[in-house]
Amino acid sequence: MARLGTVRRAALRQGLDTDLDRVAHARLSELREIWSERLGQAPPPLRSREIFRRMLAYRLQAAALGDLSPAAKRKLAAIEARRTSPPKKRTAPPTRLGAGAILIREWRGVRHEVRVMGDGFIHQDQAYKSLSEVARAITGSRWNGPLFFGLRDKPKAAA
Repeated sequence: MARLGTVRRAALRQGLDTDLDRVAHARLSELREIWSERLGQAPPPLRSREIFRRMLAYRLQAAALGDLSPAAKRKLAAIEARRTSPPKKRTAPPTRLGAGAILIREWRGVRHEVRVMGDGFIHQDQAYKSLSEVARAITGSRWNGPLFFGLRDKPKAAA
């Protein structure tokens, strides 16, 4: 809102209580008139009397008493952005497998054991660098290794 002259702000401050009382009981057409008279601008094309009432009361008080500082407006905008943004997905920390651990998975009736080594994995006397390589060797298709061995939750289906 543009800065108002000291005389104009003093006049608005003197009539603020009266204006707020008028706003509380006015019909939409009267609210539009008050907006034009007191703020010297064309009123917004709102149709909701309650929203218009709240907006006008705020603008009258800001004009008479001073608006929020730019820093306060930025803070409120940041709070609103966090409030309306989708929640961040929380992921569980990755499971740490120590050397010597054995992972067991049954796939199509066959039990598979995978031994965790310091630098990879052993499955059926064959060395692999990742669990995904082991899962691919077992299934014949691409898999996320930790998901295949139950170390990670299955992703939820899209709604």
